Amino acid sequence: MTIESTLLTGLLIVLPIMLTRYLLTSLLNREAVRRAAFFPPTQGLEKPAYLVNIGTTLLLLVVPFFLRINLVGIIGIAGISLSILALVLYGISIIHFAGPDAGGINRSGLYSVSRNPMYVTFFFYFLGACMMTRSWLLMTVLLVFQVSVHFMILAEERWCRETFGEAYLTYTKTVRRYI
Repeated sequence: MTIESTLLTGLLIVLPIMLTRYLLTSLLNREAVRRAAFFPPTQGLEKPAYLVNIGTTLLLLVVPFFLRINLVGIIGIAGISLSILALVLYGISIIHFAGPDAGGINRSGLYSVSRNPMYVTFFFYFLGACMMTRSWLLMTVLLVFQVSVHFMILAEERWCRETFGEAYLTYTKTVRRYI
């Protein structure tokens, strides 16, 4: 099956992730919306990485509107399967993000496996989109985005160490940064 409409492709790829991110978060906890939008202070290479992150995020949301979904063959089927699984896990990670423990740290659910499940699942969602559209442009944007995310995560981790102290350091010793 091939979807010829680029508008429909864009909507099918962008709407689910945006609705999950913003609608689900706002339904769960208004404070979580504020926390999800928070970017800690950056330093060094994190500053240009932040700008790259903003640009590549925008491109991830725009480029699909110029592509076509092609579900023919193993790559297309694997792509849609990966995107659906990642979207479900993204939603689960948002649910857990909305309810941190009394100390303010998320440690339950997917946060017991990865310190950054929303970033990881967002990446896998768009990796599936790259496979469905067979777009090297989208893949390139995604990879540059992911490199910039690493620097954002470093800034977040520094902020968490400063804010949560020993509790966060203990958490980092038992749970990996990614997977």
